[in-house]
Amino acid sequence: MSSADATTLLVIAKEPRPGRVKTRLTPPFTPEEAAALAEAALVDTLRVVLATPARRRVLVLDGQPGRWLPPGFDVVPQCAGGLDERLAAAFGGCTGPALLIGMDTPQVTPALLTVDWRDHEACLGPAADGGFWALGLAEPDPGLIRGVPMSTATTGAVQRERLVAAGLRVRDLPPLRDVDTAYDAVRVAAAAPGGTFAAELSRLTAVTGR
Repeated sequence: MSSADATTLLVIAKEPRPGRVKTRLTPPFTPEEAAALAEAALVDTLRVVLATPARRRVLVLDGQPGRWLPPGFDVVPQCAGGLDERLAAAFGGCTGPALLIGMDTPQVTPALLTVDWRDHEACLGPAADGGFWALGLAEPDPGLIRGVPMSTATTGAVQRERLVAAGLRVRDLPPLRDVDTAYDAVRVAAAAPGGTFAAELSRLTAVTGR
């Protein structure tokens, strides 16, 4: 078994319900349209994870599964608390190498998620907003995440510093843009024009004239 085949892939996500997801897309989109875009991003993300070698695939979910969830995933609920606590708990439920991503980067590819752990103990994918889109640990340790300030312009840098301070060799993954705003949505769709997300954005733009 390769190191990639031994990795648990985690997707942390919210159920795509209007008013609960992608609220920064509103305006220009309505809550229902923002939820449709969130669902499309989640569909693309889960499809890529299914196409990536892994020992186990886990959806760490805030909410309930829907029609968008394909077979092949274990579903576990997110714990209470801040995002750092929820990420820490997700890793705490893993044994062996684990790589976690969110639902906000539908342009991700299997190549980006296929990790060879032979020359590093951690990997981090920086996001354009200063956060991170991926975090991987060869030996999951919730203490490496708990207490890192989330959703700030320095979250990614602080998380990387935490890993380095623990003596881990860190592999830097290519930066990606999260879908947070309409500006982000256009650019992410352009990066993955053949995906469900791009198709849904195109459909909504055509319908609304935005």
